[in-house]
Amino acid sequence: DSAEASPLVVFENIERCSPKCLEMLLENISGLTEDADFTVELIPEINVAVATFLKNIDTKELVKKCSQHKRVREFNMTARLLESTQSIKAENLPESISSDYLAVYFESTRNGGGPVADVQLFPEENSAIITFCDHKGNS
Repeated sequence: DSAEASPLVVFENIERCSPKCLEMLLENISGLTEDADFTVELIPEINVAVATFLKNIDTKELVKKCSQHKRVREFNMTARLLESTQSIKAENLPESISSDYLAVYFESTRNGGGPVADVQLFPEENSAIITFCDHKGNS
């Protein structure tokens, strides 16, 4: 397929691998350096980590290498590309926030955004769903 692969790789079932261990494992497999070439964000509530590659690498090939790597298999972890989405959920928003403010914020290229199609506010949850016009502005 000609679509560009996502620069985001999801690692699932990470409970047996400490954050530092995962970072070193990724450095060993990719040959890249954490902080300079990629970052790792942990989402402990769902037992997942997301690696964001700052360098343009073949993430499909990296996922393949990870799934074949002895240590990744010993930890029972899985790796996959993070699929693109057109919507994101923003949480812990101030009570006074407006949908117009959120649209402008998420359209800012400085914040990594792009054209916003819709903003749904959920004041009772202090959250909102932001829907983009395309997949480009939602990393």
